[in-house]
Amino acid sequence: MAIEFNREAYTKVFNDLDKYRDYCRFEGKVFDEKALYNKDDPNWEAYQKWQGWMRAKARNAGRKFNNRRN
Repeated sequence: MAIEFNREAYTKVFNDLDKYRDYCRFEGKVFDEKALYNKDDPNWEAYQKWQGWMRAKARNAGRKFNNRRN
């Protein structure tokens, strides 16, 4: 009777926790482990918006935008 561990789930949680901790550290936010995956927490919400911004930035990398209208 062996206990099966879902290693992928544990890895994902700890990787997300490390990324969230780094975000809080570099952005000057208060780090609280309870905020992980809590959509009501303002710091977690800000982190999610930051992640979306970074994805959009990576998606648009190398493109030149001309915002001027001639």
